[in-house]
Formats: sequence, C-alpha cells, structure tokens
Amino acid sequence: MADKVLVTGGAGYIGSHACKALAAAGYIPLTYDNLWTGWREAVKFGPFEEGDLHDRARLDAVFAEHKPVAVMHFAALSQVGEAMREPGKYWRGNVCASLTLIEAAVAAGCLDFVFSSTCATYGDHDGVVLDENTPQTPLNSYGASKRAIEDMLRDFGAAHGLRSVVFRYFNVAGADPEAEVGEFHQPETHLIPLILDAIDGKRPALTVFGTDYPTADGTCIRDYVHVMDLVDAHVLGLNWLRKTRPAPGIEVFCLGTGSGFSVREVIEHARRTTNREVPVNDGPRREGDAVQLVSGSRRAGEVLGWQAERSTLPQMIGDAWRWHQSGGYGG
Repeated sequence: MADKVLVTGGAGYIGSHACKALAAAGYIPLTYDNLWTGWREAVKFGPFEEGDLHDRARLDAVFAEHKPVAVMHFAALSQVGEAMREPGKYWRGNVCASLTLIEAAVAAGCLDFVFSSTCATYGDHDGVVLDENTPQTPLNSYGASKRAIEDMLRDFGAAHGLRSVVFRYFNVAGADPEAEVGEFHQPETHLIPLILDAIDGKRPALTVFGTDYPTADGTCIRDYVHVMDLVDAHVLGLNWLRKTRPAPGIEVFCLGTGSGFSVREVIEHARRTTNREVPVNDGPRREGDAVQLVSGSRRAGEVLGWQAERSTLPQMIGDAWRWHQSGGYGG
C-alpha cells in the first residue's frame, strides 16, 4: 500500500494540483478540506475527508484512521485586501487553524511537514530579488500570519522533532495541462483568470489597480510561477524530507523565476496568446500592495533540483485559457 499524505486545502487551486502530482509520484493524497473555497469536484486523485482545521477531534480521527506519513499544508485565507480590513479573521483562520493542525500531527507522530508559505512575509523590497535571507517585514496580516506559522513550525521542531520544508512564493498561475483541475475561485481575485473572464465577456472589463507605481508602465510587478512547477517543488521537498531526514526545524526555499512582469505586460501576453482583446479600466491602488515582488530560487535548485520549467507567460496563460474554456467545475 502506498503511503498517504494529508493535503489540507486539497480541494482548492494549488492543493488539487498537488494531489495530482503526489499521485503521479506514487503517494495517496488524502484531501482534508472544509469546502468553503474548495470544490468537491477537484478531489480526483485520492480519498476525501471533509473537515475544518479548527476541529481537533476531527483531525485526530483522520490521523488515526489514515495514518499519513506527512502533511502538505495549503489551506489558508489569502486575500490581501481582506487581510487589511479584517486582520482578526486572518490570525484566527491561518494561525489558530495551523496551530491545531500542527499539534494534531505531532500527537499522531506525523513529523514530516510541507508548508505553503508566501513571499508576502517579506513586505516591499523594491529592486531586490528576494531569497531565503531577505528580512521579513510583512505589510498585512496575511503575510504576518504566514510568518507566524513558520515560527510555530520552527518551535515545534525544537520541542517535538517536527521536520518542515517551507516554500515562499508569489503569484501562482496556469492550470493542469490536461485540464483535469484548474483555478476556479468565486469570487475570482487573481490577475490571469480575471483577464480571461474579461476576454470571454464574463465581466465587462479588467480593472487595473494602480497605474502610478514607480515602474516603467506605472503598474506593479510580480513574479509568476506555473502551478505545476510549484507543486513539483512540494513533492521534491517531501521526498527530500523523507530521504535525507534533516535535523528538526524548518528548511526554507523561495520559488520564483528571478524576474517579474507588470500587470500591463501580463495583459499584453494574454492578448497575444488568446488572440483576443482585453477590455481594461484603470482604478486606484489597493492598500497593502507592494510595488515589485520578485523571488529567486537558487537554493531550491541546488538542494532539491527544482527548476521553473513551465513558468513562461505564454505557457501559463495558454494552460489557464484551456482550463477556462472548459467552464471550470460543473462547467
């Protein structure tokens, strides 16, 4: 029997792709999700347990029944604007929930943990390619809550022998090239699917939030990683944990391409890839948005052998467009 990996948020965008990658790598992905933002239709590659991360008794029962060898933790609240308005929601939803999960994993003797963190823990570092040693100065409760979870993992390593791989990354884009799973949020907040909605007439126009940033075209710059590259890194991190058995604590890896694209550049690539015009409206900046966020991945390459092989805008937009045209879940 193949080993099971508990995947929190496995019914969501990144988590569902991770489940597909885990299954391809010979694991049984066990999705644990409350379906608040995830989709039951996205659970295609292993068993499903519906539950909330705040529910310790439910988590204990799942660990006891399935005996996973590791945890891959994706479940989180992740909207910057909401984090600015409702910090308490993010401290409860991300930090308190993660603490319950970590305590349940340790109690079950499941001591290999892969955590989906964020480069939002760094805050705004213009003109710098971020790496694992860049100071963490988050601008909002989303980034701050993820940094706090990293600290928890470090402390549980020292006290209980938990071994954790932590991935920090920015914008995830694209979809499964076979269109079995993809990105489908309600409401949608990510740039590329919003562009595709505007192209397809599902919204009147794309709103560009902020056109007066100190960049070449006035729009903010982000690093984009293909979702399949991203989940490959998570599987590599899990295999590395299980093979090398590093000392308890956390090992941090940034995942990025080392270069970024402005919002207007992404719009132009979408126009070329789809051969369709993108209706655009200009809007004000959103509070909490940094000017430029670009991440390197040298350490992930050196230690894990990871490369961002699919993370070009034409491929990310092309795979997203193929999934978009399928209509999403239930489409």
